[in-house]
Amino acid sequence: MVEINLFRNSRDKRTLEAGEVLFVEGEHGEHMFAVIDGELELTRHGAHVETIGPGGLIGELALIDAAPRSASARATVPTTVAVVDKAHFMFLVQEHPTFALMVMSVMAERLRRHTEHLAG
Repeated sequence: MVEINLFRNSRDKRTLEAGEVLFVEGEHGEHMFAVIDGELELTRHGAHVETIGPGGLIGELALIDAAPRSASARATVPTTVAVVDKAHFMFLVQEHPTFALMVMSVMAERLRRHTEHLAG
């Protein structure tokens, strides 16, 4: 899995306790999150989809399109995430093209895993 450690020293962080929900499937999202420490469980319709650890991104689709969140995210252990709004995301994409490629890699990996899961 692609690890993006660009946000390790971010000033905009949020700390979650084990069991705390970061966002809920179906809600409008204005931020993506980079896991700095800990672990998030991604679920869709209540079913486990993926576990995101340090260096992982979650919620990036909210900054790319206006569709509601496609999954829910919950901390499984005490977790710290960097909070990235659309302005910061756009700055990173424009100023650091490799960041955009890393985000695309994360999305491609998730799509491949989902496709493989559906194929059985």
